[in-house]
Amino acid sequence: MQKLPETGYLRLSQILGNCKANPPTTPLIPIGKSSWWAGVKSGRYPKPVKLGPRTTAWRVEDIRHLIENGI
Repeated sequence: MQKLPETGYLRLSQILGNCKANPPTTPLIPIGKSSWWAGVKSGRYPKPVKLGPRTTAWRVEDIRHLIENGI
């Protein structure tokens, strides 16, 4: 698993991984995009933060909490 910074934001490709990137990124949470968004909608996963009109991210603290408390 990749080391997470103490604070900051993560994009969806950093959370779910991207096998097409060079080099490929391993997923922190190994699920698909539609499952992730369904979990966000239901409240199972943390809500995103809009950083711009086309930029959505999640707080590192929220993702770390999700991983430590069992997904």
